This record gives sequence, structure tokens and C-alpha cells, in this order.
Amino acid sequence: MNCSFSHFLIGFTRGSARLPLGNNPYGNNQKKTTKRKPEVLRRKAVALSVSMTEEEAPGPAEPLSAEDYAAEAMAADMDPWIKFDARKTPRAEFSSWLESNRPSQVSRCGAEGPVGWICVRGPQDWEDSGDVEGLQDSWETLLESGRSISFHTIRELALNHSVLYGKWLMHLDTGFKVDRAWESIARAVLDGKIGSAKVSPRDPRSDPRHVICVYNQNFTDEEQVMRLDSVIRAAGVKCVMYYKPDVYTYLGIYRNNRWKICPTIYESMFDLESVPRRSHIINKVTNQEVT
Repeated sequence: MNCSFSHFLIGFTRGSARLPLGNNPYGNNQKKTTKRKPEVLRRKAVALSVSMTEEEAPGPAEPLSAEDYAAEAMAADMDPWIKFDARKTPRAEFSSWLESNRPSQVSRCGAEGPVGWICVRGPQDWEDSGDVEGLQDSWETLLESGRSISFHTIRELALNHSVLYGKWLMHLDTGFKVDRAWESIARAVLDGKIGSAKVSPRDPRSDPRHVICVYNQNFTDEEQVMRLDSVIRAAGVKCVMYYKPDVYTYLGIYRNNRWKICPTIYESMFDLESVPRRSHIINKVTNQEVT
């Protein structure tokens, strides 16, 4: 797939009655656990996705719709990923792989073809992403019922269908900043401290920054989410971070969505003046400080 086709996908999706939605920490070759309807298969193509302009990052002059963000995410996900799988590749090859695939040097639309994401998968096996087909069917039923849509109703759906992955997101300028942060996080994945992570390649056509996504298994387990924040901070990352449940991605809940739901549920700011230094984390659903 070339980049012009990716732009075609964006235009096609904007005109669709239903957006293709989906998510998976390991890219577009995920293990299929159920037989999926054609529409669900098409929606499933958007993995764990966050576009460069999505989430809490400042956007362009004209605000995009949630459908626009979902379309961008689908286009990135359907392009090839550069992956290092610690379960299949010798550890001795990691440093050279990392050096050859620095995010600031990998182009979204390079001469050798498009790149959707750069991804590191740790030694743990986290492939089961739950009953996504059932989740999406229940979501459609919920929408048809006319009930109000909130974090709590979506959380209930996620629990019912075991769709519980989530990720911390950080936006970093291209160059040294993103390369250094990505190396630290990628090595933590290799060491088994983090399950998986991905980073967007350089895209000179849009936001000059990159997004790094770092995953955990259960967004409803606040202690687990806080532990992951601590691991990321211990790796040397000090920037503001936001946490998004994957269920939001599956259901098309991005910025400017029609339900007015914030697409992230935690905000983490690192306090350089506190002793010891630590994150201040706000639960954006309750507007209460967690740490």
C-alpha cells in the first residue's frame, strides 16, 4: 500500500456510514480468535491507534472530527509496521534494530514504502484482545436504545466483553527527544518491564511530533495503570502523558466525538521539584488527583 492509497482510505472512511474501528497492541497481523463479519473485519483493521494529531496534542487550525481522527488511524494501521518481537528475535539483534529504526529517521512515506508504526513486543504474550465483535454489537445496541453514553456505560461494556487494554500516550518533537525516549521505553519492553509499545514514524506532511503508546492489560485496574506510569518515568520520560482505554478506539471515541466524552481518562505530569520526584496524576473522569 502506498501513501496515496492511505489518503484514499481517509476520504473513503469519511464518507462511510460506519467507520472501520479496531485495536491490537501488535499490529495488523493479529491472531483471530473468532469468525468475524466482513464489516467487523474491516473495522478491526484500525489497531491500537492514535494519529499524530489525536488525543490531547494541539491540533490544526481547523478542528477535525472524531471520524477524521479514526480515518487517519485506520490509514496508519493498514500500512506495514516495523516490529521487533522479543519472543522470536534474538536479543543480540535489538541494538542494531533500534539504531536502524529510530523514529526521527523512519519516514511515514519513505522511498521503500509507507510505514504505519514502529513497534516492540516484549517476551510476554498479550495477544488476546477480548471479544471485540461482541463489544461492537453491544455498542450498536446501546446506541439504538437511546441511553446516555458515558465513561461508566463504556466501562461496563468493556468489562462484559473483556476488552481491557489501555495505553499511556506521549507526544514528542522529532529528533533527539523522541529517539531517546523511544530507546528507553523500547529497552524496558525488551526487559519485560513493559508488555508492548509503539511509536509513529516521522511524517513531514503533518504534525512534526511523534506519538509513543505504551500498553498495559487492564485500564480498570488503577494500581496497574499507576505502576506503568512509574516504569515509564523510571525509564527517563518526563513529558506530560495521557492515558486512553483501547475500548475508546474500538468504538470511535476520539477528540470532538458527538458524545462529548474526553478520549483520555488520566493525565500525568512529572514534578521535577518534589522530593522524591514523582508524577502528579489526575483522574479526568472524577477530576480527582490520584498521586
